[in-house]
Amino acid sequence: MDLPLVYNPVYVAPLPAGHRFPMAKFRLLYEMLLADGVAYPEQFFTPERPVQTVLELVHTRDYVQAYCEGTLDPKAQRRIGLPWSPALVDRTCTAVGGTILTAQMALQQGLACNTAGGTHHAFPSYGSGFCIFNDLAIAARALQKLGLVEKVLIVDLDVHQGDGTALIFQDDPSVFTFSMHCAVNFPGTKQQSNLDVPLPVGMEDDAYLQTLAAYLPDLLTEVRPDLVLYDAGVDPHLGDRLGKLALTDTGLFRREMQVLSTCVATGYPVACVIGGGYADDLQALVYRHSLLHRAASDVYRHYRL
Repeated sequence: MDLPLVYNPVYVAPLPAGHRFPMAKFRLLYEMLLADGVAYPEQFFTPERPVQTVLELVHTRDYVQAYCEGTLDPKAQRRIGLPWSPALVDRTCTAVGGTILTAQMALQQGLACNTAGGTHHAFPSYGSGFCIFNDLAIAARALQKLGLVEKVLIVDLDVHQGDGTALIFQDDPSVFTFSMHCAVNFPGTKQQSNLDVPLPVGMEDDAYLQTLAAYLPDLLTEVRPDLVLYDAGVDPHLGDRLGKLALTDTGLFRREMQVLSTCVATGYPVACVIGGGYADDLQALVYRHSLLHRAASDVYRHYRL
């Protein structure tokens, strides 16, 4: 079996013309992986929309219901930054289902990748920063509830702190949250992860990768997770509109190889989500996201998973 990948066409929902969230990237990523021969159609698994009670493993019933029914108050809606629509509800929930499925496939095969996910700014009772429901947190809770895992390590390398995830698990020793992010960036108010590594503006490839290497192997030894959930945001890239770090395409690919090899070589299964990425050049952005799947394919073959 080849590397399991997860995608559903409903990952793309209509947004108003000119909206700054690059919604089309999810479909374009799927198409690029096929066009470049990184993957073939049979590798893709199609997630379903989870039932509401699964979302309520992390989020309050009132919030889930209000969002899904379109009755969220305007201020809470503005904080999310995405205009409500039934299609966006379906997209949001299905992407959560995608991360749950990715995690299940990772447990079976050792490594799996979603083509969406990483909505780490969503809190139990509200959304923020383009994040509505926290797919990382819900996947962790869902797999624990199914009895598939006990201890989970969340490795969040999006350029922004995983503040929602940090708060959700702040009193839960069964989930260890690790966030390596630009210190001077959104969110203005940071939460406390189990391990936060704030980075200086303008950090480049080598310094970034050396910093990561100083933490990740020891974390795996210390936490000994049943599953690693990896948020591979590409917004640390020097060309990202919201990033403030200075990684190159090569640096991002090296990062993905470093994270995945470090985990897989020591026997820890990894479920990957794509996280944030914002650029005027949509094709360049999609290519950056595809580096995760290219690296994962290489690692999967190398370790004969």
